[in-house]
Amino acid sequence: MEERVINGELQEEDSGIELSLRPTSLNQYIGQQTVKENLRIFIQAAKMRNEPLDHVLLYGPPGLGKTTLAAIIANEMEVQFRSTSGPAIERAGDLAAILSSLEPGDVLFIDEIHRLPHAIEEVLYPAMEDFFLDIIVGTGPSARSVRIDLPPFTLVGATTRAGLLSAPLRDRFGVLSRLEYYETDDLCAIIERTAEIFATKATDVASTEIAKRSRGTPRIANRLLKRIRDISQVRGEEEISLATTKTALEMLQVDEAGLDHIDHKLLKGMIDGYKGGPVGLETIAATIGEEPQTIEEVYEPYLLQIGFIQRTPRGRVVTSQTYAHFGIEQHPNK
Repeated sequence: MEERVINGELQEEDSGIELSLRPTSLNQYIGQQTVKENLRIFIQAAKMRNEPLDHVLLYGPPGLGKTTLAAIIANEMEVQFRSTSGPAIERAGDLAAILSSLEPGDVLFIDEIHRLPHAIEEVLYPAMEDFFLDIIVGTGPSARSVRIDLPPFTLVGATTRAGLLSAPLRDRFGVLSRLEYYETDDLCAIIERTAEIFATKATDVASTEIAKRSRGTPRIANRLLKRIRDISQVRGEEEISLATTKTALEMLQVDEAGLDHIDHKLLKGMIDGYKGGPVGLETIAATIGEEPQTIEEVYEPYLLQIGFIQRTPRGRVVTSQTYAHFGIEQHPNK
């Protein structure tokens, strides 16, 4: 898959700057107001009872702050934060090693929890419910079950595909929170905070322009700001201007709706080749040379969110908004 500046997935260039940009408390965390206020109450109640917080599932599109929120939960609960991912836990022994090293009340964060192997899920159930592990040692007639008692802990799971979680695993989370795409005002506040950390400034209109093209995603907003800042500094500006912002975004091929050249290729392919649809996912994939799964998981969610395409029983269809965006006259049958 081609790397895109407006892809919400974590990229290599993000890893260094993301740590320095992450807020450490709920008061510093911008946006996701409902999720934030609910967590504030649940954390306060758990601390009043001197109990670990219920297990938390955070789900939603990539780049919205699930990992950041997990670390904030640990900070607010005043406990240690341990982090791993679903694909990294391949055997029951891996899980046992992680869980047995936890202190009482610690937060264990599992990213991409939907990718946990089924056998590991089965081992995780009693750990989440009753804080013990049953591990099978040996094979054949000599195999025996060993029980390992665990300290009470909080599991925070994150996933971009909540539908792939098994029902038994999902049901063991006491707090389920969906993170939504951000509004422009919240993204502007995030851009201003990031600019301050970068020791730079952006005009209000420049911040708004970046926010509007960031696909509702803080990670993309920060990535765009980082690249626009470079051009602004080379131009000798004291603060990032709207003109520089527009020039930089044009260079990055990010249009007014936050679409890039791959989005254009997908949408125009449907319009030019199939009169806007309906057209099947496999056909779209063959037309633009991408895997169907990549289209469904990476390209489509935002296009669906902003109403540029629709899924129908007969296939994908571009909407009148798409025609208007490209300035193309809509086919009479649409």
